[in-house]
Parts: sequence; C-alpha cells; structure tokens
Amino acid sequence: MRSLHVEGTGWLYRLSPRVKLISLALFSIALFMTRDPFLLAFGLLVGGGVLCQAHLGLKETISRLRPVMLTIAVIAFFSFMFASPLEATIALFRLTALTLLATAITASVSISQFMDEITLAIRPLEKLGLAKAADIGLAVGLVIRFVPEVIHRYELLQDAHRARGIRAKLHTILVPLIIMTLKDADAIADAIDARGFRGQTSSPDILRGD
Repeated sequence: MRSLHVEGTGWLYRLSPRVKLISLALFSIALFMTRDPFLLAFGLLVGGGVLCQAHLGLKETISRLRPVMLTIAVIAFFSFMFASPLEATIALFRLTALTLLATAITASVSISQFMDEITLAIRPLEKLGLAKAADIGLAVGLVIRFVPEVIHRYELLQDAHRARGIRAKLHTILVPLIIMTLKDADAIADAIDARGFRGQTSSPDILRGD
C-alpha cells in the first residue's frame, strides 16, 4: 500500500512527532480564533513555508493538495456567492493555511509514529475505562493508510476508462472503487485478526511500510 509519509532530511524531519502534532493542533485552534485577514494571511505563509521544508517537489505537492484544494475552491466559490467577501476570504485563508501545514506534517510523520502518539494521548481515557487506546490508534493508522490507496485506485480507474475510450464519470467509478476498497478492508481486517494485533501497544507491521 502507498503511504503519505516521505523519507527526508532537514529540521522538519528532525522534530519530534509529538511536537509537530501538537503544533498542528495549536495552529488550527489559532486559525479559528482569529478573524483578522492579515493574521490569517501570515498563517498561510507559515503553512506554505513549512510545507516547502518537506521537500516533496512541485509535482508531488500539487498531487497531494489537488483533491483538498478543489474542495476548498468550491467552498470559497459558494462563500463569495452567498456571504460577504470578508467572510469568504477568512474561510479561504483558514482552510488553505491548515491544509498546507497538515500536508507538511503528514509527509514528515510516519503512520507508526501517528499511531504511537494517538495511542499515548488516549491512554488516560483507557485508564478510566472509556476507550481502548491501542485500538483507536490502529483505527487512525488504517484511515491514514487508506487515503493514498483510495486516491491511487481512483486514478487507476480513470486511466482504465480513458484507455477504453470511455469518459470517466463519478457514477461509473464510484461503485468499483467502493468494491475494491471494501475488499482491501476485509483483507486487512483478516490479517489484523489472524496476527492478534488488536489491543497491542505497538504499531502493527502491516502498517509500518512507511
């Protein structure tokens, strides 16, 4: 399976995963606590600057940002249509800044590191009997792991349609995409159960292909 994580060097990769995830959380809170367009524009520059430090390359960066940015563009369009220009600009800056920084953090933190940090964060709830930390960490890891795989399968289905001279439409791609994804989910679930990964404190090897 493909991974959103990219091996790299530099200060972004040397930072502790915990520091990066906490910084992302604080950054997102700060974005939604201010309505000043100038501060949000500064946040946009910060997010873009940190993303540059991931050294993904222009093609890879565009590939990662395109699905989310298309969604943001649609939101911005309707915001400009039905809200004030100020409200639309605030929403656009917030979402774009958060997307840029989240992309950088996702590229520089492996899935196993994500899982370990989520598991550690949920541990107090486990002591209260409210959750199983390892299972939640595993669930988060699976979601992150499946995102690039689903996108990859979508692209393969688009290519298959083009190769047959058929115009790729959402309704002709969605059904086979769902079926393929569910088959993968069943296979991974069987592998997890067969190897007894549920409830373990460490990240499963099946997700360590970062």
